Amino acid sequence: MEETFASYFLNQKDWAKKLDIMHYLKKRTGIFYDTTVIFKTLITKQFLDYLKDNYPEIELDENIIISARLLCDCMKKENSTDLEEIRGYAKNGAEYLFRLGFDKRFCRICEGVNRYTIPIDREIESDILELTDQFCGMVLDRPERVGFKVDEALVLLQYRNLRGKDNKFLDKFIEFANFMEKITV
Repeated sequence: MEETFASYFLNQKDWAKKLDIMHYLKKRTGIFYDTTVIFKTLITKQFLDYLKDNYPEIELDENIIISARLLCDCMKKENSTDLEEIRGYAKNGAEYLFRLGFDKRFCRICEGVNRYTIPIDREIESDILELTDQFCGMVLDRPERVGFKVDEALVLLQYRNLRGKDNKFLDKFIEFANFMEKITV
């Protein structure tokens, strides 16, 4: 059986080595990959560890989620203000990943990082990507604004961004963020 980029990437279980692969992929193809992707991946990894330690009954494939977190922004445009680009980057990324050999479910997880094209009946892993994507996007500085404080970002996440949305991990993520903030202050 011929090895695809998808099988090569998914067979690499060390997430730090996946960062090296992403660096090389960016140089070779020009995909979107910067420090925000690394930060979001680190927060995702810490959240998965928190779930494993505090909710062992929740079974998730960490490798799939970390891989999806690293790749889901691959077609994002840096500092784009074009609404169509913003709404379409996850779908375009999923299509690109499918061409690299990733299966339809993995691509659907990546496309679900936001709710522009898959608003309902999302993959459970997409809920985790959505949380870390939105939360990290709020706490990081942007060209147009200073990053929000953790408590402000959590309020916006819960009462504005995801208000009325079914995200299976929202309460656990808020618990995780509050826990992390207590140990880092």
